[in-house]
Parts: sequence; C-alpha cells; structure tokens
Amino acid sequence: MNGPRRFARLALLRLQVELLTFFRTPDQLFFTFLLPVLFVIVFATIFSGDITGPPGTEPVRIARYFVPGMVAAGVVSVTFANLATGIAVEQHDGLLRRLAATPLPRSVYFAGKVGLAFVTSVLIVAVILVIGVGVYGLELPAGLAKWGVFLAVVFLGAGSCSLLGIAYTRLIRSAGAAAAVVQPPYLVLQFISGVFLQYSIVPGWLQAVASVFPLKWMAQALRGVFLPEWVAAQEYDGSWQTGTALLVLLAWFAAAAVLARLAFRWDRGRG
Repeated sequence: MNGPRRFARLALLRLQVELLTFFRTPDQLFFTFLLPVLFVIVFATIFSGDITGPPGTEPVRIARYFVPGMVAAGVVSVTFANLATGIAVEQHDGLLRRLAATPLPRSVYFAGKVGLAFVTSVLIVAVILVIGVGVYGLELPAGLAKWGVFLAVVFLGAGSCSLLGIAYTRLIRSAGAAAAVVQPPYLVLQFISGVFLQYSIVPGWLQAVASVFPLKWMAQALRGVFLPEWVAAQEYDGSWQTGTALLVLLAWFAAAAVLARLAFRWDRGRG
C-alpha cells in the first residue's frame, strides 16, 4: 500500500502546484473562464428569438440551445487546448527535462496536469450553468438518468480531451507556436459542432467532419440533457443519439490514451 499512497500524496502535491500556477496567471484565467462566458452572452444576444416546436409545446429560447454547447466547448478548452499549450511550452522551455532529473515520478507530473484539467472543467461547467439558469432560463435536468448522462459526458469528454491534448503536443514544434497550432482547429470545430450555430444549418459535409471528433457528440448529448425532446428534430437524424455519443466518447478515451502514450515526448528542448 505504500506505493499507491505515496503516489496519491505526490499527485495531490503536484496538483496544488498546478492550481497555484494556474490561478496566478491572469491571461489563463481570462481565456479559460471569461472568454466562454463572453461567447455565451454575445451569441445569445446576436441569435435572439425562439425555436418553435409542435403545437402544444413551449418555444425554446435560442440562448438555451447554445448553453449546452458552450458547456462542452468550455470542457474542451480547459482540457485539450490548455493542456496542449501548457505542456508544449514546458517541453520546449526545458522544464520537463529539469523535472526528469528530480526524484519526482513522471506519472505524478501527468496526474497533476490531468487533475488540473478536471478541476477547471468542473469550475467552467458550474460557471456556464449558473449563467444559463440565472440569465437565460435553462432548466436543470429532472431525474437521475439525465444527471447520469451529464456526468458521463463531462467525465469522458474531459478525460479523452486531456489525453488528446497530451498527444497533440507532438505537432507543436516550439513554445512560441503553441497557441497558433492549438487554437485554429479547436475554433473551427466549435463552429461546425453546434456550439455557435444550430447544428441543423451546418452543411452536411462539415457535419460529417464534426462527427469524427468528441466536441460534436459532447454538445449533442448535453443538449439532450437540458432541452425538451422535440428539439431533437434539429439534430442530424432527428434524435439526440445519446447512446451513440457515449460510445464515441468512450472510444475516444481509449484511443486518446494510446495516442498519448505513443506520441508524447518528455524532452523536446534540444532541437
């Protein structure tokens, strides 16, 4: 038991270091928490109005439609985007090489990073949900089944995107290029995955591209949690595809773990 206990203690200490570093960096705080909130407000203001359903159903405000997608995008931002950028900078600046010379197990470093991603995921989800419920009338799910789907989507999404962020560092060739390599594909996926636009108006071939990646499935499954059933008519095949979404996210979790193991390099600071 000494080994697991030692690992847990070191992982918690490393998580404390990661959290202190994160919350003492104003730029990271802004782009992690304030930017998604601004996106919610801006797009909810631009695309005002209602989605109307069959006779006898209450219209759904467009803002309510966007909030679940912004929850998904917030999770991807604090996991994939933040980890890929942060780890790449530490790789190329030589921090990981210096850590390798210490007694700290390498697994503890990754435990701290993934722990940071999960903590910030919980925080960003809470912030966006508070705004969605308090400002835009988002209704929290009723029943344990929908809460179970919600927790599964957030957990699998955060886990798979964290591992993808670690693997993606292989494509980043310098610390200065980190943000430029990470942000464009992430931003494009937001637009074609039903985050900023209704998924039904995205061209079919772009829907096919989006369906390859986790973000589309996270956003769709979360809409199924928070929106009435009839709104599913706006989706690709007229349903939320919750089971398919969970299977895709589980597959990405497994695949991302393999990719992270194969692609990651501890030391990239020597050219």
